Amino acid sequence: MQTPPTAPSADAISTQVAAIWNDVLRVPDGAPAGATFFELGGQSISAVRITARIEEELGVEVDMGDLFEDPDLATFIRDITARSGAGAA
Repeated sequence: MQTPPTAPSADAISTQVAAIWNDVLRVPDGAPAGATFFELGGQSISAVRITARIEEELGVEVDMGDLFEDPDLATFIRDITARSGAGAA
C-alpha cells in the first residue's frame, strides 16, 4: 500500500513563495520587511509570472487578483499557505 505524498509545510511554502517573489521581482537580497509588490516594481506581467510559478511549483491555484489585493509578501504568503492546506489540523 502506497502512502499519500506529504503536503509541504507552511515554512517550506513560505520559503518557496518568497524565493519566487524575489526571483521574478529581481530582489537579490530579499524584499525589505513591509515592501509591497508595487514598491518593488511589480506589474501585471510579473504578477502573471509569480502566480504561474506558484501554481507550477507548489500546485496551489492563485488568481492574479489575489496578488493585487494583498500586495505585501507576508499577507500573500499567509493566503497561499492557507489555500494549500499546509498546517491544517
